[in-house]
Amino acid sequence: MDRIALGLAALGRPAYINLGRDGALPPVRDVDSMRAATFAVLDDAYAAGVRHVDVARSYGRSEEFLAGWLAERGHADVEVSSKWGYAYVGDWRLDADVHEVKEHSATRFATQWAETLSLLGNRVVLYQVHSLTVDSPLFTDEPLVEALAELSANGVAVGFSTSGPAQADAIERAFELEVAGQPVFSAVQSTWNVLERSAGRALAAAHAAGKRVLVKETLANGRLAVEAPKAVLDIASAHGTGPDAVAVAAVLAQEWVDTAVIGPASPVQLEANLRATAVELGAADRDALAGLAEDSGAYWRHRSSLAWD
Repeated sequence: MDRIALGLAALGRPAYINLGRDGALPPVRDVDSMRAATFAVLDDAYAAGVRHVDVARSYGRSEEFLAGWLAERGHADVEVSSKWGYAYVGDWRLDADVHEVKEHSATRFATQWAETLSLLGNRVVLYQVHSLTVDSPLFTDEPLVEALAELSANGVAVGFSTSGPAQADAIERAFELEVAGQPVFSAVQSTWNVLERSAGRALAAAHAAGKRVLVKETLANGRLAVEAPKAVLDIASAHGTGPDAVAVAAVLAQEWVDTAVIGPASPVQLEANLRATAVELGAADRDALAGLAEDSGAYWRHRSSLAWD
């Protein structure tokens, strides 16, 4: 369980692009109901031994829900990572035209770090740029880069997440950033799963260089649970488990992965995901899963077509 993090992307707001949320979430997704659902998943994750929770400013009220749960339960051994760069603008509506807006600027960083601090304080051990791409203005914004370096110097690990078909390029460029001869970033959180493997080599190199590697979208936004390929279903059947456990186990089987982030929408989904820790994939299993890799561009076009639901 020390390699598992619980992500609250699917629980901190009423709408998200993950498949399989219908029936898992409360029938009425008001704030109180979603808070209660979040607490239930957090309670079960903690009881199972999970001690890392991943949130973001754009995950609706995820930081608020987590802060409330931590205060109410009194757990002092939970590690928190969060992200800045996107702002949630969905106004708690399922039918919002726009749910989040991206901005990588020194002003956005300062504003959102202050917001995160006000809720979670020194609980945050890792603060990440949300969805850094090779064309982000961050790379040429000296005041912003210096502010990130200052946060790192003050004891908060600074990282970045990536998305899109050019993840590997973003990873390599970001880890080249330095201030006064010191690297700005010490961690990366990228998408890697049995369908989208394009960032694997860059992530392995980052791990070898001593960077912390977190993997998100382990279930391909629910595709590997709801629309699992036959190979995944066959392996799941052979191991007496579900397809989501196989998908997460495939991530944990990569020696360069420090943390696999899962995003269940209910205690039932959490339990199914955590079965991955008891799945030991054989060579034939790994070969079969490797054959599922999709073209990276096609994968991300499919992801972009998913509806906020």
